[in-house]
Amino acid sequence: MSEIIWDSALIQKYNQSGPRYTSYPTALEFNENYTEQDFEAAVKRYPNRPLSLYVHIPFCHQLCYFCACNKVITRHQHKADIYLDYLEKEISSRSALFKHRLVTQIHWGGGTPTYLSEIQSARLMAMLKKHFTVSETAEISIEIDPRRIELSMLDHLRHLGFNRMSMGVQDFNKDVQKAVNREQDEDFIHALLEHARELGFQSTNLDLIYGLPLQTVESFMFTLEKVIALNPDRLSVFNYAHLPSRVPGQAKIKEYQLPTPETKLTILQKTIETLGNAGYKFIGMDHFAKPHDELAIAQDQGVLHRNFQGYTTQEECDLLGLGVSSISLLGDTYAQNEKDLKRYYALIEEQGNALHKGLALTQEDCLRRDVIKQLICNFKLDFSPIEAQYNIQFTTHFAEDLALLKPLIDDELIKLTHTGLQVSPKGRLLIRNICLCFDTYSREAAKRQQFSRII
Repeated sequence: MSEIIWDSALIQKYNQSGPRYTSYPTALEFNENYTEQDFEAAVKRYPNRPLSLYVHIPFCHQLCYFCACNKVITRHQHKADIYLDYLEKEISSRSALFKHRLVTQIHWGGGTPTYLSEIQSARLMAMLKKHFTVSETAEISIEIDPRRIELSMLDHLRHLGFNRMSMGVQDFNKDVQKAVNREQDEDFIHALLEHARELGFQSTNLDLIYGLPLQTVESFMFTLEKVIALNPDRLSVFNYAHLPSRVPGQAKIKEYQLPTPETKLTILQKTIETLGNAGYKFIGMDHFAKPHDELAIAQDQGVLHRNFQGYTTQEECDLLGLGVSSISLLGDTYAQNEKDLKRYYALIEEQGNALHKGLALTQEDCLRRDVIKQLICNFKLDFSPIEAQYNIQFTTHFAEDLALLKPLIDDELIKLTHTGLQVSPKGRLLIRNICLCFDTYSREAAKRQQFSRII
């Protein structure tokens, strides 16, 4: 794969901890000094920006041992009705601030969004379309659990307007599935993907995880072979971070069954090679896409963007998060809802929203966010636009950061010229290390193991 060169010695050298940069500064910097007044001021700052909506559905029928998402395990379907009652109050309250915005993107995440029944999902979509102005050409996507869905549910979702879907597969090996409490039917996953294409879903994504118990290089290549045969438009291949002290469900995973770090590296290396040979383009940060996919095209054009949902083509959108634990990105501020469901309900009852904490960015934060975004999305940075926008001389302003970057330049992970920075093919896998040099918040936190490892 020409855009990536695997250099084992450099990967071993730089395989430290670091953030995934779905935001800069990261969520670790959010604080409770952020107020509703800050939120409303941020909404007014860029009144003409289109809007992206993220809705968090926390419910799951059973626990997947590896999962670190905000979730509630329950088989009581009526709890989703209660949640929708409160969500409706939040949607009604928040939408009043965005009356003149056009919604160009909607994403339902979780938890398990397809936990909702047909009636419940129709109710939620009706709420959104009642209170917001949704573009007729909006990207509308949903995360699907293939274990708890009927094939006919896809027809219903398509009728509601969904045109993109992402499905958690993780691994096709039955022993691995049992070890993480996520057994699923391979033939049914194939049927779901085929039916999605028949219905006109414009993009299909499959999620895989490497580093799960009982995985070997051979077993994961077996999974990849089956995944490639399914021919999804996109793939996300995530590194499992075993942190049972922070994620209690992970304590159910037997540590002695986890693959060694060396095995994980080999799995990643062979995954990149295999997907490259199958025609997938490495977008960066665990993501792969077919060359015709919007993500690949956006990266080729230098307009790829990254937010809390990962890579996106919606560069100029503000993001409004709705539901428990959801995060908003409004211009130069971040805001997060309460993570605890009971407390979320109480706050909605008291004030119509569940704002818990956030962060108002300084101009320096915005500058560094733009630098990191360009590098992590497009693997290059031109100094001129940044210098003009922020009225700086790049090499002077970032003299300390470039000094930190020098060892990476010497190792040919990135090239520094008079006009900009260009990440090399062997630097792409270590893009988080490169970004860390410009991240004044996370350098020390990374040393304290606040983040997952780079590879």
